[in-house]
Amino acid sequence: MLDTDARLALIHVWLTRELALRVARIEPASSDASFRRYFRVFTAAGSRIVMDAPPEREDVRPYLKVSSLLEGLGVHVPHVHAADPARGLLLLEDLGTTLYLERLTAGDDPEPLYEAALEALATIQLRGAAACGELAPYGRTELARELALMPQWFLQRHLQLTLSDAETQMLDGSCEWLIREALAQPTVFVHRDYHARNLMVVSERNPGIIDFQDALAGPVGYDLVSLLKDCYIAWPRERVVGWVAAFRARLLRGGGAAGRSDAEFLRWFDLIGVQRHLKVLGIFCRLWYRDGKLGYLADLPRTLAYVQDACARYPELAPLGDFLAQRAAALLPQANARIVAAASAQARTP
Repeated sequence: MLDTDARLALIHVWLTRELALRVARIEPASSDASFRRYFRVFTAAGSRIVMDAPPEREDVRPYLKVSSLLEGLGVHVPHVHAADPARGLLLLEDLGTTLYLERLTAGDDPEPLYEAALEALATIQLRGAAACGELAPYGRTELARELALMPQWFLQRHLQLTLSDAETQMLDGSCEWLIREALAQPTVFVHRDYHARNLMVVSERNPGIIDFQDALAGPVGYDLVSLLKDCYIAWPRERVVGWVAAFRARLLRGGGAAGRSDAEFLRWFDLIGVQRHLKVLGIFCRLWYRDGKLGYLADLPRTLAYVQDACARYPELAPLGDFLAQRAAALLPQANARIVAAASAQARTP
C-alpha cells in the first residue's frame, strides 16, 4: 500500500502541478498481466487515462514507439497527450470501458465487430511495411523462448508431469518444426496480443487498440490467429475459416502477403496458432505460480483445445497431439481444481 500511495501521489503531482490539469478525481481503470496499472482521471477537459508503469519494472519507451507507429498507420490507438518516461507515466486518450470481449460474451452480433477488427488488422499489415522495419524481429530466439514456457510452467509445474527422454525429444522436435514453419511465413507488423481483451468498442474508428507495446516483425498469421482463435472466446471452425478467407481476400486486394491459395494461408494460420497457444499455456500458468494471478487458469482448457484441434489436422503434429491427449488433457481439470481450492482456503485464512 505504501508503494501504491507513493505512486498515486506522484501521479497527482504530475497532473496538477506539471501538466496544470484541474483534476476532479482519480479512480482505478484497470490492470493487466504486467506490472502496469491504469487510472481514469476526470478533468475539466474530460476524462483521460494515466498509465502507471514503475520504471524499475516496466519501460514505457517501447509503448511510445509502437503507439507512434500505429497511429501513423491510421488505426485507433490511444493518443498520447503527455509522457514522462523516466518516471513511467503516460497520459492517454480515454477509449472508454467496453471491451470487445464484454460485448461478444453479452451476445452482440460478432460480424460487425470482427469486420472492424479485421479491417484494422489489414490496414496494419498493408500499410505497415516501413513501420515493420522499425521493429525487432520475431525470430528463432524469441519463438524458442516462448515455446519453452509450456513444458516448464504447464506440464511440469501445473500438471506436475515428469517427462521421459522420448517425450522431451518429441516436444523438442515438434517445437523445432513449428519454429521453421513460423519463420517461413511472410513477415508483417505483429501486435502480438490482438484479441478481444485488447480491442475496445469505440464510436469513431472502431476498434480502439491497446496493449501493443510488445510488437515485433513476424509471421503474417500471428495476429489473425490471436483474434480468431482467441484464448478468451471460441467460435465454430466453419465461421473461423470463413473469416480467414475473407481476410486473405482483403490482403490480396491490397497487394499484401497472402500466400498462393486459401489452403496455404489457412495452414499458416493454424500452425502459428499452435506456437501461440503452446506459449499461452505456459504464460497463463506462470501468471499464477509467479505472479499470483489466478483468473487465467480458467482459460487453459480452451487454449489446450485449440492446440489439440490443430494437431489433429496436420500429420507432422500428430505425436504432439497424442501426447497431449494421453498425458495432459485428463490432468488439467484436477490441476485447476487443486489450485482453486488452495487459493480459496488461503483466502479464508485470517
